[in-house]
Amino acid sequence: MINDKGEANFVKFHFKSGQGIKNLPTAKADELAGSDPDYSIRDLFNAIAKGDFPSWDLKIQIMSPEEAEKYNYNPFDVTKVWSQKDFPLIPVGRMTLDRNPNNYFAEVEQIAFAPSHLVPGIEASPDKMLQGRLFSYTDTHRHRLGANYLQLPVNCPYRVNVKNYQRDGPMTFNDNQGGAPNYYPNSFEGEFFKFCDEEIFNNFLIKGPEPSARTRNLQQPYKVSGEVYRFDSGDEDNFSQATIFWNTVLDEAARQRLVSNISGHLVNAQGFIQERAISNFAKVSPEFGKLLTEAINLKKSAKM
Repeated sequence: MINDKGEANFVKFHFKSGQGIKNLPTAKADELAGSDPDYSIRDLFNAIAKGDFPSWDLKIQIMSPEEAEKYNYNPFDVTKVWSQKDFPLIPVGRMTLDRNPNNYFAEVEQIAFAPSHLVPGIEASPDKMLQGRLFSYTDTHRHRLGANYLQLPVNCPYRVNVKNYQRDGPMTFNDNQGGAPNYYPNSFEGEFFKFCDEEIFNNFLIKGPEPSARTRNLQQPYKVSGEVYRFDSGDEDNFSQATIFWNTVLDEAARQRLVSNISGHLVNAQGFIQERAISNFAKVSPEFGKLLTEAINLKKSAKM
């Protein structure tokens, strides 16, 4: 995030459910997947229709560039979380779903979220996964919805016509931006209109949009240093955060569900794969590895 003074901080966004969290037993979830696959979406639709609007509290964590550089692990590693003791959650706002779509296809199936669709004041971090998604998401939308997917009402700015230099192509349904030029920069204003009579001036669409000086001036550089080379990340700390999650975040019922879910998949793997996986989970917690071994053996016995 960048303020109007050009000062930047790295930020993590969290949406915390206002409804709380309640999990289905594994067996029930498996049953519903086959017998009632619309279970969750129907529950959401009916809650909104009844006026029981679901909401999520938006909270952020803030890390300065200096803190990011000195932190004890790579803060842009998507397999890691930021400690809430070091970087407390700060309440920002609330998102509430207060109406259902009028047309599911138009408003849901054709929606095209992309992390490159950023508003002024928010820029991309050096997160390597994010850097790849900045272009791959929009490429996916062009393939799925067509080159003009940003013309769709669900994807364009709220009550604002899209103004850019994209023209023609499948699914063009608006005025195709009229006679405005489709290249930048262009000369269709200023000196050009000195030679036009009033009628031409009034009927001619002037040049397309200009880049926003406000947003361009806010763009924040960040330093890059070090050597570029292949390196093995296998010796990084990949277990301590998972240990904290197992020991302090999960309650006993959640641990049992986690063991049941993992063992349900591992039981069908080759024996040496099972041993390798259990060894990894045992590095998180010896108890975790022990419970997985017992659960897998129990499932094997049930199959005999």
